Amino acid sequence: MTPTRLLALSTLAMAVACAPSDAEHKVAGAEAMPGAEVAPSAETALVEAAERPDAGAEDCLLMVWSNQNRRDIEFDRANDLVQGGAISCATGTSASRFDAALDALREAARAGDRTRVMEQVGLPLLFIDRKGNRVELTTEEEVEAVYDQIFQPELLRMLERIDLAEMTVVPEKGGFFELGALWLVVEKNGGRPRLVTVNQQALGEAAEAARRKSKNRQGELVPVG
Repeated sequence: MTPTRLLALSTLAMAVACAPSDAEHKVAGAEAMPGAEVAPSAETALVEAAERPDAGAEDCLLMVWSNQNRRDIEFDRANDLVQGGAISCATGTSASRFDAALDALREAARAGDRTRVMEQVGLPLLFIDRKGNRVELTTEEEVEAVYDQIFQPELLRMLERIDLAEMTVVPEKGGFFELGALWLVVEKNGGRPRLVTVNQQALGEAAEAARRKSKNRQGELVPVG
């Protein structure tokens, strides 16, 4: 590691350490308490670090954490890399935020809880049916009106087993599952992802691909001994 990069990372670590704690913030829109004025300089340093040509995943994590009052640093570092790259660099938030959203979707699907599923939906919600017809739903009322059409049993079964390790990320677009059957994106840096695309056509294609893979494996020789 070059002396310049080492110095930059040391500066970043000090910036995060100096950032105000949760208790030093008031409700959004209210005047910040003493100490909060440190945050802008820390955030600026983190943003500049993440935008450097040699920026890496750790720099992205530092920038993400600068926008979070609560951080699960150990989990985020251990689970940042998935298919497509680093969650923090591609989506602007942390692995722990994605994991919390996925856990909420799993539990809601298992319980058949319509209200809790809706809490994880972002607007507008893009819905693509099995025939490829697309509709953008811009209000909760519109989503509610076709909820049963969107969240069919096959999709709910998928949500029950959804796992962070199976996510693929696309820079500046979000994370997806099952060939794009589900897309989650972040509304603000460091925030919690929301479900913004349900693609039943892609879900059908993913299921068919899984069936073909399973069928091909049936003809494989099983090692003995």
